[in-house]
Amino acid sequence: MTQAPSTPAAILVVGPTAGGKTEISLALAAALPRGAECICADSMQVYRGMDIGTAKPTAEEQATVPHHLLDVVDPDEPFTVDHWLDLAEQAVADIRSRGHHPILVGGTNLYVQSFLCGLMDGPGPDDTLREELHAFSSSQLREELERVDPEAASRIHLNDRRRTIRAIEVYRLTGTPISDWQVQWENRGPRADTLLLGLDYPAEVINPRINARVRAMMDEGLLEEVRTLHRERKLGPQAVEALGYRQLVDHLEDRLSLEEAVEQIKIRTRRFAKQQRTWLKRFLAEVGGTWIDCSKKGTQDIVDQAVTSILKKPELGG
Repeated sequence: MTQAPSTPAAILVVGPTAGGKTEISLALAAALPRGAECICADSMQVYRGMDIGTAKPTAEEQATVPHHLLDVVDPDEPFTVDHWLDLAEQAVADIRSRGHHPILVGGTNLYVQSFLCGLMDGPGPDDTLREELHAFSSSQLREELERVDPEAASRIHLNDRRRTIRAIEVYRLTGTPISDWQVQWENRGPRADTLLLGLDYPAEVINPRINARVRAMMDEGLLEEVRTLHRERKLGPQAVEALGYRQLVDHLEDRLSLEEAVEQIKIRTRRFAKQQRTWLKRFLAEVGGTWIDCSKKGTQDIVDQAVTSILKKPELGG
């Protein structure tokens, strides 16, 4: 019989928004013989006060299984993938010191890829240049991105100002398109101490879940959450672009009716989930992992398949 290694593997649970990653990660943590703790891999759940709209695990859920990297900074503070990766590595080491599996619950593709393959060897942020680019309209930014990096423009959504600005920033600082930097990055092999679990939901399953979750968030008080943050000027340039927050700020500033804002949240969240599914399928094909069809499975069936994948690989410390 093969003896399990002393260092338990990290498990990275990824899937589209509204795919039940929190519920599944909690059930998985309870099912693993060695025990587990969860690490947030979501770029908006790190912000304090942004609870309802980011689907942050509730206090009861956090009491069931220890959670890390939630409520790290205020939403008007800068926070980058570099910050997150440093904290994630510290959390992984801390959890492993207790003999537990770290379960990283992924919602941000950049965080997922950075954890598995390392950070892209690109230039650091340039605050002066970013301030200049933030003054541009979205159409001006798009026009420049299409001119300097058409490959990146084909991948970055029209309304994604943050990624558009970063792509232009990299080109201006280095003269090399960010898409070329990313090719080098993506060709790196993934770390061997992590098992990637991908949750696959077809559009006809995930879209109704998204619509229901948006309605539930509104019922739980998302508008008041955004109103408070907006009134206190707590939403910084990154946090304000979060799905749900951007649209409700537009409502509070009289650019959208409440009905229009809620409909825009649903539409943009469905588009985001489609982008996530497309990226995840390509990513899992490149780096390997276990792809779980969730269309006709309940939480227990999904967890059973995940546990089987872990336990049948003794090198992962199941």
